[in-house]
Amino acid sequence: ASLENYRPDPDHPSQQEAVEAIREFLEGFGGGGRRGLFGRRKAPAALPGIYLDGGFGVGKTHLLAALWHAAPVRKYFGTFIEYTALVGALGYAQTVTLLTGASLLCIDEFELDDPGDTRLMARLIGDLTESGTRIAATSNTPPHALGEGRFAAQDFLREIDALSARFRTVRIDGLDYRRRDVAAHALVFEDVPAAIDGLAP
Repeated sequence: ASLENYRPDPDHPSQQEAVEAIREFLEGFGGGGRRGLFGRRKAPAALPGIYLDGGFGVGKTHLLAALWHAAPVRKYFGTFIEYTALVGALGYAQTVTLLTGASLLCIDEFELDDPGDTRLMARLIGDLTESGTRIAATSNTPPHALGEGRFAAQDFLREIDALSARFRTVRIDGLDYRRRDVAAHALVFEDVPAAIDGLAP
């Protein structure tokens, strides 16, 4: 996956805008970023995280993987469940020790299904960003709405707000890319029985 082989849907400009947002985020690592007027390097993004929010099949994971490939080492890529499982296997302190010093932590399919995960991920992201690690995440839920409908989110607003405050949220609209070509070449028959008869050998 790369930014070059991501195919934005021209009917949904937010997809190309997401590509540009990833490019801007990459500038925050220094070295290799684009230069602005008079050759000066553009300032890095103010927030340590970028959050790709959108429906299924709009390319969130592709863009996350493209960001991971382009970022400097040391970096990690995993699903939300894999990171929580890592904490369960190693313990919190050892996980922080392992991940500290990474340039980038990519979290795919970010979701909070219980209060324990809320506090765990808020703390982990907080500790890592304080040490200089940058965070990129994808989800079908914007960060301020994480946990809605699954538990008493109002009881954990402090943790949720702390998470949200660390991310630049980029909304990506569009159809599931797996439906693009199929929808473009679909044939509609008004008389289904006649159409079936016409296809018979």
